[in-house]
Amino acid sequence: MHYLILIHSEERDPATTSPEEAARSLGDYRAYSAAIAEEGILRGANALQPAATGRTIRVRDGERIVTDGPFAESREQLGGYYLVECASEEQAIDVAARCPGSRYGTVELRPVWDIPG
Repeated sequence: MHYLILIHSEERDPATTSPEEAARSLGDYRAYSAAIAEEGILRGANALQPAATGRTIRVRDGERIVTDGPFAESREQLGGYYLVECASEEQAIDVAARCPGSRYGTVELRPVWDIPG
């Protein structure tokens, strides 16, 4: 079954993040990505640009409404994801718990509907 690992965390301003901290974080994610790729379960992954670059789209009564950003009530924003294929939910939970984002934010695990065609 496919699972989406959604990484929620407080957005960091690159101007206030030390080069050492940024390099350490990037290194952690590269090591995690390499490990789950080597396990043969990685199906896709990406980091997302800052929430301020996003748009929320709704259609009401046939009218398209576009607003800036997702801007949830929480300080944590969706920052990236991994798509993995695991044999069981237990395996998926283990993989999600190893994600570097679980150490400083929240990692959400969601099964993906495998809809044919």
